[in-house]
Amino acid sequence: MKIVTRFILLNCLFLHFVSAQAQTSIEKFISSNDKHLDYTGRVGFSNSNAEFYWSGTSVSINVKGTKDVKVLLDVKRDFNYYYAIVDGNTSDLKKIKVGVGKKMYTLATFSDLKKHHIELVKITNTDDNTTYFYGFEIDKNGSILKSNKEKKRKLEFFGDSITCGHGVDVPVDSTDSGAPKYFNNYKSYDAITARYFNAQYHCTAKSGIGITVSWFPQIMPEIYDRVNPNDSNSKWNFSSYIPDIVVVNLYQNDSWIVNQPNNEEFKARFGTVKPTDDFMIKAYADFISKIRTKYPKAQIICCLGNMDIVKEGSKWPGIVDAAVTTLNDNKITTHYFSYKNTNGHPKVKEQQAMADDLIEFIKKQKYWK
Repeated sequence: MKIVTRFILLNCLFLHFVSAQAQTSIEKFISSNDKHLDYTGRVGFSNSNAEFYWSGTSVSINVKGTKDVKVLLDVKRDFNYYYAIVDGNTSDLKKIKVGVGKKMYTLATFSDLKKHHIELVKITNTDDNTTYFYGFEIDKNGSILKSNKEKKRKLEFFGDSITCGHGVDVPVDSTDSGAPKYFNNYKSYDAITARYFNAQYHCTAKSGIGITVSWFPQIMPEIYDRVNPNDSNSKWNFSSYIPDIVVVNLYQNDSWIVNQPNNEEFKARFGTVKPTDDFMIKAYADFISKIRTKYPKAQIICCLGNMDIVKEGSKWPGIVDAAVTTLNDNKITTHYFSYKNTNGHPKVKEQQAMADDLIEFIKKQKYWK
């Protein structure tokens, strides 16, 4: 009886071992540091994963011979939302909700074994809710192919909530909301502009940020040179990505907070005295000078809009004009979007209108031939 029992036990252990081996051998894992992956945006790296902070950050892979493509992700709190764009098809995009915990998410299921391109794009806000990307998973017999040729044109945008895509997907006539499910950087004017010109795209933007004061302690001149916007020791290597064109769309948040002396950030930055127009002119010029130092040859477009900062009678276009004039740099221009005259942040159609406007401006300037 003991012999039979031992046989059954050994047989069960063998079958369990075979089953476990089969379970681990039916997939192939491509880690975050694989040389075949393409990254967009400022990405942090550790030994085991990549870290996505900024809106519009993405990672791409080319595969062949696989039925499924999955991704292993983690966030530590709340949610982030992503698009999985397959073979450039944007006709039926569905948001992927990435929650707390290390989990596998299916990005695509194919009915063939042909070559396919998958891009995973972060569409939610730049904040401290980092996404940890560990890698992709494909079928055992699938293969990862060479990355796509690098796009020759390069764009970078420095901005706030408008550039991040705050509230883009809020239903028309509904209350404005910064909830993650309504963020959509992919439909923002900056991302649309980059796709139109088939340009590489960096979005160095954060909802609520300003040049002199923000709705939180950090301001753009303090984080513009970081990989991780929340880590002062995390410095970006500007030589690793040199844009042809830099677009700056800031001062919307400043324009509100400088008129709120009881605001805690106003007190922290200005004490009890409202900053003068001359102060704001110099602060803007100083920030653009920082960008010029990092990118000596780039075309810089200083934008405003399309919220109340460009409403008729606003002094802010004049402040930016004056700042640019002081710089005496013929490769720095201004371009102001039209006032949208609706409540809340720009939604899909208003973002598209901004993109159309900026695209035409860039074409007329003949920055790219």
